Amino acid sequence: MGYTTVYEYAYDSFTEKKSEFIGHICPVKTSEEAVGFIEKIKSENRKARHNVYAYVLRDGNISRYSDDGEPQGTGGVPVLEVINKAGLTDVCVVVTRYFGGILLGASGLTRAYAQGCTLAVNAARKMVMCECSRISFACDYNLYGKISYALPEFGVIMEKEDFADLVNLSFLVKSELTDELKKKLTDISCGKLVLSEETDLLADFA
Repeated sequence: MGYTTVYEYAYDSFTEKKSEFIGHICPVKTSEEAVGFIEKIKSENRKARHNVYAYVLRDGNISRYSDDGEPQGTGGVPVLEVINKAGLTDVCVVVTRYFGGILLGASGLTRAYAQGCTLAVNAARKMVMCECSRISFACDYNLYGKISYALPEFGVIMEKEDFADLVNLSFLVKSELTDELKKKLTDISCGKLVLSEETDLLADFA
């Protein structure tokens, strides 16, 4: 199955009744990476009252969260819910709170931590990893012209175009388009192309 994650660390912030909330998001692959990111944010925000977090991992279908001292259910759960609603995985979000002296109440905290996570999610560049196949073949230059004209409609990711006596091509195509593309290539070449296919791959088609 494909999945959506983020490219790199991103953050955004807002202020609610004098409390500053900073949402941080980072791609992670393991619990160790998630814990390392959480500790990094905590160390960079030592004066903050709370560093609420949640993370979701594909490997093992793991979800973890913490209210970090806030009333139970007002921090980690809202952050986790935002991550899940955004359809993200292999991510960790930390929402840092610098307390401004005014209590927000349980509902206010829930909304604030959800907003902090939402801002971080919206600030991040998304990486859409899709199931795909790698198609490779060699063709002559006349056939290459026809093929290069047809490929864009399939949204392929070109990996190699090697121009020698023949043109050697290698590209990725989403799994659901693979059969249609192979048929197209067969039709264009009148069955002369010898296609090599690798399946069950994942690539970013965002």
